[in-house]
Amino acid sequence: MQQKKTKKQERIAGGPCLNCQREHSFSEGDARSHCLELMQFLEREKRIDLLAATAQADPQLTTATLFGEARGKMLGIMVCRAADGSERLLRAFSGQYNGIWEVAGWAPPLFNVTAYTSIYVEFEPRIKQLGRELQLTEHGSAQWRDLSSRRRQLSQQWMREIHALYTLSNFRGQQRLLSDAFTGSGGIPTGTGDCCAPKLFNQAIQEDLIPLGLAEFYWGRENASQTRQHGQYYPSCASKCTPILGFMLCGLEAVTK
Repeated sequence: MQQKKTKKQERIAGGPCLNCQREHSFSEGDARSHCLELMQFLEREKRIDLLAATAQADPQLTTATLFGEARGKMLGIMVCRAADGSERLLRAFSGQYNGIWEVAGWAPPLFNVTAYTSIYVEFEPRIKQLGRELQLTEHGSAQWRDLSSRRRQLSQQWMREIHALYTLSNFRGQQRLLSDAFTGSGGIPTGTGDCCAPKLFNQAIQEDLIPLGLAEFYWGRENASQTRQHGQYYPSCASKCTPILGFMLCGLEAVTK
């Protein structure tokens, strides 16, 4: 009779790997207990700048934004083992936090922020301008179709250049561009690589840590589709995380033996 897996053993993240043609998975371990401690901090301090004293708290890092129009955000904790055997905790928020990519005490993004900003400044105003021109043009006219096509092509070029900034690493010491590691069908969804799990695995790899457990929870006002509720735990997402986590997890079994 097959023994039922406990919460700690259930798959919380993973996916197919183009590197070795296998499916890799990762479980929760003891991460949920550390998430509860983080939740208590968020409830008490109403901010995410964990390393700052209350008097020096950054107003941009308040949790109030998560309960307003911007809605909530996924947060995650990874429990790791360092080379000296000590336990390390890594923390991540999905995407940007109130327009900020890098916050002390939280996992960084998978790209160079300066390079990302440079591309954003180049493309975003041009795409917005085309959008304004479209609104002033008769829908379906030849001019409208031309503007629409130009905006679509520019948006696609923008995404290609952004995706080229993302470098994925794994536990075999290998690296691939996002587009080379992605196993999903169709195009790469916007925001792929920005979720908690990829950020956490990336930081663990860069700092030579061995991941032992991962848990993610949603904090703030429910999302527009009502699929994420405040204080609830969720596995890594299927559309953006599963297609890249297989590659990122490749080789982890060998280092955890």
